[in-house]
Formats: sequence, C-alpha cells, structure tokens
Amino acid sequence: MHIVRVALNRVRRFDSVELAPRPGINLITGANGAGKTSVLEALHLMAYGRSFRGRVRDGLVQKGAENLDVFVEWQERTGAEQGVSTRRAGLRHSGQAWKGRLDGEDVLQLGNLCAALAVVTFEPGSHALVSGGSEPRRRFIDWGLFHVEPDFLPLWRRYTRALKQRNALLKMGAPGKQLDAWDWELAEAGTPLTSRRQHYLERLQDRAVAIAADLAPGLQLNSLELQPGWRRHEMPLSDALLLARERDRSAGYTSVGPHRADWSVGFTQIPGRDALSRGQAKLTALACLLGQADDYATQRGEWPVIALDDLGSELDRNHQQRVLEYLAGTPAQIFITATETPAALAADLHPAAVFHVEHGAINAVN
Repeated sequence: MHIVRVALNRVRRFDSVELAPRPGINLITGANGAGKTSVLEALHLMAYGRSFRGRVRDGLVQKGAENLDVFVEWQERTGAEQGVSTRRAGLRHSGQAWKGRLDGEDVLQLGNLCAALAVVTFEPGSHALVSGGSEPRRRFIDWGLFHVEPDFLPLWRRYTRALKQRNALLKMGAPGKQLDAWDWELAEAGTPLTSRRQHYLERLQDRAVAIAADLAPGLQLNSLELQPGWRRHEMPLSDALLLARERDRSAGYTSVGPHRADWSVGFTQIPGRDALSRGQAKLTALACLLGQADDYATQRGEWPVIALDDLGSELDRNHQQRVLEYLAGTPAQIFITATETPAALAADLHPAAVFHVEHGAINAVN
C-alpha cells in the first residue's frame, strides 16, 4: 500500500496544498509550527476518523472555515494474483458533521471509510499507549483486529449496542427480566470479542518483543498480557454480569466486560510500566506499533503506511538510526517529519522524496 497523492483544503495553516509522495521514505521538513505535522494529521484522520492531536473541531479545521477537505489516492494489492488497484477516498469534516466518499461512492459509516486506508502513526503522544489510561490500548488492539479480521467490526458493534442498552436500563432502574436479555447479548458478543483480542495480543507479543530486541535491546521487553475486563478464568461473562448487577444498578453503568479491558507490558528487569522513563515508554510504544504494522503485512500481504512525526525530538540519534534502518528493510511507505534531515538519512539512507513546508505551502525538494 502506498499513497500517490494527498490534497488538503482548509487544514490548519493550509488553504489548499497537494503533494505526490513516492514509495519508500518521504521526508517532510520545515520550521516548528510550519505545518509539517498537519500532513500526518490528515492521513491519520482518514485512517482513524480523528486527529492524533485532539478533536477535529479543536483547531484542525482552518480558523474561519466551515470545514476541511482531505483527499487521498493510493495503490494497493488486490486478489490472489496480487495485482495493483488504485483507490481514492475523500472526507469533508466540519468538526461536527462529515461526508465521505470512497472509490466514487458515498460512505454512510465513518468506520467503512477508515477501513480502506491503513496508517500506523508514531507521534509525540504515542507514549500514552504504554503509560496512559486503558482506552488508547483498547483502541490499539481493536484497530488491528478491525483491519485483519473482517468479522470483528460487526461483533464490536453488536457488543457496543448491547452495552448502551444495558446502561440505559440500569439508569432507569429496570427490572431484572429486562436486564437478562441484554446480559445474554453482551455475553454472546463479548466472549468471542475477548477471544479475538487474546489471540491478537499473543500474536503481537512475538513481533513486538523481537522488534524491541532489535531497536532497543536494553528494554528487555518480554510480554504483552491482556486483562479482559472481568475474572475470565474464574467465570463466564454472563455470570460476571449477573454478580455485578446490583452494584451496576447503584452506579448506573456496566462495571465488567470487554469495554473495561486493558493490556500491560512486561520486562525482564523493569518492574512495570510505571517504572519506565518517558524515553523507554516511547520505545516500547514504537515496538508495539511496528509490531502491529508487521502483523498487518503478514495478514494482508502488504505493509500499511508508516507515519513518524517529529522523529528528531522523539528519539535520540542511535535509536533514530535503528528505526530507520529497520523500516528501510521493509517495503513500507514511510512519512517522516523533522525540522532538519535526520542524521541516518543524511549519512546512510536516502529518502525517495523530500518536501519542505513554509508559508502555508508544500514544495518538493527532490
């Protein structure tokens, strides 16, 4: 999978810009605040339905504009013959409402648009994948499953709908008979959903541990472990929901289940994620993200797009070198933003394309 054209309209500082990236490494340079990150934000928006820097309405739409437009054209492998097809996606977003098109047709659900283009992003906030709350870790697992297991999204939606219904009934103080039906529905969707998460994390563990050993051997990452959201090894989800029912009635929400799931990282020497330095958390998160990209490539037969924001300030030179050498050995298309050319690209590796951002414009340097 590689992007051949990106067009942005009314995205932060950009009135209207286009760039034509190439396969391999695409370096985007410019001064702080010039708008380099906005390009990666736009790609992230197309792949996740949101910016990694916050909500769309919180500054991604250009000041004074009613909405933004993002258009992406890319090529991907298709079919058993591994032929190549060209795909196109467009998104107009006001921060509240959105309209999307995919391959010339209107898209009714944002998830269907996001399923088309796969982008794995490492950015200044990525350390929260390891050191932050549980929500980004659940999203991380579900994003991976969403892309490699076609039946996961309907299962996730079924569970989410049942959870909303049960929570509404709990707030109303509904009788047990009404809750019984939704407990059953939650268990029917939540049990296989959790099994998929467990199998995915086990697969991801092998990849992340190997990548961490290559990029940052001092970390000694050795495990990724799922906490399913209830005492899964002691009882089925249906029983856990029944036991928690009175407590849930008092609280007004469902306190057990896959929506409360989390996962943790384990190390040979470091006692846990709370003992990690910020730099160690970043490297651990990067190993997990690259492990996810590698799993996507194995399952789908091609690499997702890799986006690395502000690489120079996130990693020291030694780790920059290791990361870039690792990525250069893959067929992935890579986007890197930096205030100046990273040392590894200046010395040993050569980007396929270089773009410079200045005064609201993006210009190709080579």
